[in-house]
Amino acid sequence: MEAYKEEFVKFMVESDVLKFGEFTLKSGRKSPFFMNAGAYNTGSQLLRLGEYYARAINEAFGCDFDVIFGPAYKGIPLAVCTAEAMSRIFGKDVRYCANRKEEKDHGDKGALLGAKLCDGDRVLMIEDVTTSGKSVEETVPILRAQADVDIVGLIVSLNREEKGLVSDKSALAEIEERWGFPARAIVTMSEVTEVLYNREINGQIVIDDAVKKAMDAYYAEYGCR
Repeated sequence: MEAYKEEFVKFMVESDVLKFGEFTLKSGRKSPFFMNAGAYNTGSQLLRLGEYYARAINEAFGCDFDVIFGPAYKGIPLAVCTAEAMSRIFGKDVRYCANRKEEKDHGDKGALLGAKLCDGDRVLMIEDVTTSGKSVEETVPILRAQADVDIVGLIVSLNREEKGLVSDKSALAEIEERWGFPARAIVTMSEVTEVLYNREINGQIVIDDAVKKAMDAYYAEYGCR
């Protein structure tokens, strides 16, 4: 495993973004872990977060794209901090763009904020995590309604590695099959478990035997093929 991935797993825990316990997801599933990217709320956290995304993007997609698009609302700070990191680390100056929940009819009018999309733009979508792929279903039409863009892929921070709502494939695999572009993650839950199982983070074991047993049971039922 690359060093930045192991660092990112620890960073999620230290930032109180990745938690373990019992959580009810939007899908109704009872999950032994939960991720909330909204807990990244300081400048130093966002600086590091952008770096992890940028390194994963460079590894998976290179730098051959023009725009990072973050769906409102959580995707907006992700797009901004990652665009900054792409410039600082890789010397790649990309634009950022996001959608508005409600289209603005005065001043800076339109459905988007940040950069305007142009025909031929190569767009990379960025999100925190996806379980069902619903957000992509909503986002792709928004992008394609603005201009004749080429969506090069999707990057998320965590691949939950559980089956989607319509098949036994993961949500990321369903997205790839449905839309025809690659969907990647900084880390997978398998990598998270590898890093955290029976290992201390700040003096505490995050995934002990009891948590691991609950995770194994969850994946026995919901794990993707």
